[in-house]
Amino acid sequence: MDLKIVPMENPDGLNVILGQSHFLKTVEDLHEALINSVPGIQFGLAFCEASGDCLVRHSGTEPTLEALAVRNAAAIGAGHSFLIVLGNAFPINVLASVKATVEVCSIFCATANALEVVVAETPQGRGILGVIDGAAPKGVEGADGVAWRKGFLRKIGYKL
Repeated sequence: MDLKIVPMENPDGLNVILGQSHFLKTVEDLHEALINSVPGIQFGLAFCEASGDCLVRHSGTEPTLEALAVRNAAAIGAGHSFLIVLGNAFPINVLASVKATVEVCSIFCATANALEVVVAETPQGRGILGVIDGAAPKGVEGADGVAWRKGFLRKIGYKL
């Protein structure tokens, strides 16, 4: 078994969701889940087929985001993995619908941070072991940090 670190290409710091599913129908069902979650959503979606033709299947509402999803999914190359690149939406807007999609088995991450995917490769193929999402902690939150966090969440409308 070989371990590989696959850095995700994301020059604009877009939000991405990386997960695993189990069936070819994933592409169409995730597309529907996304457009039903946020009217006018811009996204790209790619899915690595694990049997048959073993293609990177894809869909989306914005060609640049779709192409970015395809490039990253192909670089990961793990069967039944999917990658969603969001344009004008955030994971918090769509994650419940994505997780509720019947083909979805698990979500590895939802992030706009620098992202590396830890991949194992065997003669059979590739699998995702996990992700490295952003940087390591630099300390522990104190009273000022608590006040900033609470203020920020209220400022952007996620808490009252």
